[in-house]
Amino acid sequence: MVERSEPAGAKNPTTLERREREMIVSRSFDAPARLVWEAWTRPELFGRWWVPKSIGVALLSLEQDVRVGGRYRLVFDLGDSKTMAFFGKYIEVTPPSRLSWTNEESEDGAVTTVTLEEKDGRTHLTLSEAYPTREALDRNLGATQGLPEQFGQLDALLATLG
Repeated sequence: MVERSEPAGAKNPTTLERREREMIVSRSFDAPARLVWEAWTRPELFGRWWVPKSIGVALLSLEQDVRVGGRYRLVFDLGDSKTMAFFGKYIEVTPPSRLSWTNEESEDGAVTTVTLEEKDGRTHLTLSEAYPTREALDRNLGATQGLPEQFGQLDALLATLG
């Protein structure tokens, strides 16, 4: 099942495709792959676009050691002194075309892979979330729902990096 997440006339629409135990998200950006890569791998940039503004959650801390075997950790403020953390390790780092990491915050954790393909100064991004089971994907479907907004925020950031 392929789903478009923006209106049909959107300049760079985000598409989501569900497979057996995997969610595939695709989007193009009007920027070279090296800039998109930097936005994914430099904490000072990643923290500026990753959290969907509409959900009203603050990013309290962000650690990224982007190398094979390196760790990452994001901690969010949920309000009322509650926090939520996402963490794991990088399992593939191939600048500026492929980045893959584990999501270790639960037994349902996916392996996420981002692939960047540049053509004529534009970058096509494919993000894959591969879950251990179909049921794990079912329980985590909301994880990709914010990506269209996040990618819009990434677009805005990329326009400032030129």
